[in-house]
Amino acid sequence: MESYKSSFLCGLVIIFLLNINFLSVRGLGVNWGTRATHPLPPNIVVKLLKDNGFNKVKLFEAEPWVLDALKNSGVQVMLGIPNDFLAPLASGVRVAEDWVTKNVSAYVSRGVDIRYVAVGNEPFLKTYKNMFTNVTLPAVQNIQAALIKAGLGRQVKVTVPLNADVYESSSSGVPSEGNFRADIHDLMISIVQFLSDNAAPITINIYPFLSLYADSHFPIDFAFFAGTNAPVVDGSVSYTNVFDANYDTLVWALEKNGFSSMPIIVGEIGWPTDGDSNANLQYARKFNQGLMSRIVQGQGTPKRKTPPDVYVFGLIDEDAKSVDPGNFERHWGIFNYDGTVKYRLDMGKNRTLVPAKGVRYFEKQWCVLAPGASETDPNLVDSINYACSHADCTSLGYGSSCNGLDARSNASYAFNKYFQTFNQQKGACDFHNLSVITKIQPKTGKASCEFEIMIDLGKHEKPRKTPASAAAGKLRNYGYAVVVAFLISSIMGWVS
Repeated sequence: MESYKSSFLCGLVIIFLLNINFLSVRGLGVNWGTRATHPLPPNIVVKLLKDNGFNKVKLFEAEPWVLDALKNSGVQVMLGIPNDFLAPLASGVRVAEDWVTKNVSAYVSRGVDIRYVAVGNEPFLKTYKNMFTNVTLPAVQNIQAALIKAGLGRQVKVTVPLNADVYESSSSGVPSEGNFRADIHDLMISIVQFLSDNAAPITINIYPFLSLYADSHFPIDFAFFAGTNAPVVDGSVSYTNVFDANYDTLVWALEKNGFSSMPIIVGEIGWPTDGDSNANLQYARKFNQGLMSRIVQGQGTPKRKTPPDVYVFGLIDEDAKSVDPGNFERHWGIFNYDGTVKYRLDMGKNRTLVPAKGVRYFEKQWCVLAPGASETDPNLVDSINYACSHADCTSLGYGSSCNGLDARSNASYAFNKYFQTFNQQKGACDFHNLSVITKIQPKTGKASCEFEIMIDLGKHEKPRKTPASAAAGKLRNYGYAVVVAFLISSIMGWVS
């Protein structure tokens, strides 16, 4: 009997430990952005989330077609409010009440598990030049009042996703000297105090990739989680990666100002796979695997041993995002635009990423440079310019996955991007008689560079509102000039 009891108890312990591991992965969050010309249907995305153990999702705005798909899904939602809404929300509590009624109460009552409302997104970036400085806190206060009036004050918490530049260290750069940025110090204290008073967390976005992107001399090993030969020494603590150092700088800033137990959420963290020489599959896998391993193991930082909730950025590539920050902006997904897996990621318990199911595509045909077309044709440069002004050519840019193609492949890639973006419509492969439709898949000679076929949204159940057509139109103004200029100079170089 004693032997039986021991075996039984041992079994319970094993099950318990396995469940701890399982739950730590199940607590993983991810950002779901929808700025795509052909967004993956939301019902497929929700299934993708659940199949891969993501039970928390962060949305950047309240879109009915997305929220409807999350009903009774078991996925916890952080619902975002864009910065453009901050001024109206700050103008009066009635505006906030209307927003909460329409976007929170209506969906909570229908089974959407909304846990947070994220008011604004990195509103204090220096590039905004104080545009949102005076409206963020009033907007937060009004949303909180509206949630209380709706009877959701306990269930749904407010937060503000902030960029890591809201805090800083002295010239020595060690975390223990961290404090909030001088120009917004008092405002940050007011925001943190309000969040604390309402048992709400502070949300911070941390991007080691951007540290590397902004500074060519940044020690690349320090950006990852594998350690470095040149750690940042802060007293008795040696920081071997930028995430720990960055996160603990915030912890120190909170502690110095009287908020030592303030809960922290990492709202965005990840690594892009294209659009820059350091944005590639190898680095993205290395970074995200290191991040995932920490989450699975429940590893915190030197200053805080308890790990924060983390929302990986992002779920799927978005080919209609602004590229003002850089061409990499459209390539943050751990999945491709269609939900296919980019790279192997160990999710714990011998589980790896699995692709989306049930995705339907347009016909297998491509638009390419016609065999008889001349590379010196005077219309070629203008045709590529036009194609890339209406479709995503960021993979052709310097340091990107399709950089370095010969002139013919370069033109074909641009033509096909336009053709697919505009749904393979008649006339979408008409570039001054320079192009032709082919049923034979083009080859570039580069494993990392593929000629894609878009998702056929017409073959899926259509949402009530889709951003596909609008997103396609927006591409024109999204900073394609850098890519086009590069392509033109490349073409001219080949011609000469």
